[in-house]
Amino acid sequence: MAVFTELSDEDRQLIAAAYGLTSLLSVIGIADGDSETTYLFRTREGEFIVTLFENGAQPSDLERAFETMEALYRHGVPCPKPLRTVDGHATSRAAGRLVAMVSFVPGASPTFANPAKCLSLGRVMAEIHTVLERKAKCKSTDLPTGAIHGALVQENVFFLGEEVSGVINFRLRHEDSLVSELADALVGWAGEINGELNKERARALLQGYQGVRSLTDAEKKALPGFIMASTSRRFSSKKERTLLPEIAVLAYRSVTPDILG
Repeated sequence: MAVFTELSDEDRQLIAAAYGLTSLLSVIGIADGDSETTYLFRTREGEFIVTLFENGAQPSDLERAFETMEALYRHGVPCPKPLRTVDGHATSRAAGRLVAMVSFVPGASPTFANPAKCLSLGRVMAEIHTVLERKAKCKSTDLPTGAIHGALVQENVFFLGEEVSGVINFRLRHEDSLVSELADALVGWAGEINGELNKERARALLQGYQGVRSLTDAEKKALPGFIMASTSRRFSSKKERTLLPEIAVLAYRSVTPDILG
């Protein structure tokens, strides 16, 4: 059930003061959801997205998300600039809710990703992985690991034209093999309704990715299996789940050498 928390004038000024914003020009409610309410704060210092978390969010979770975004922003990866309070915290409180603020990112989420958008997404995903990759491989696997975004779905990626203008929502950031997120992105952005990968979109995404970060031999070998697992998760709750084995095999076989490059 969707929720929306209304902010009183006092709440708005309280939030602005917590982040050192001196001149609040307007406040616009832009989204509601099951777990958060989002506002656009327009100030003389700039435009900012303010999120009120209804439940489930913890200050420690948002602190990790902020640290991730701060590292990416310093390296020029397109994502919001997180704003800390005047006391240096990732969150504040208003209207009885946990509050976080980031810079406004222009652009919009795509309803369909053509190869050009997939190319740009691949580049940005590789930039994220390059910044966040661990220097030493996990002892239990020879696959490179690091912090991954965790939800590179359409609603969390904004575009201006064909280029990614910003990646948002790092709350699900966690440690995993980098190729696992690449597989999820290929299934989510290039997967067809029968489970196969669209070769043109998949090739573009991988081309963009490997233009920044080359896959290791171990990752190339493991990718079809990760594609198969990701496809299985995608279809497990749909009516096609009775055909899941056949769908998963199609996904596995669609990772051909010409796609990998």
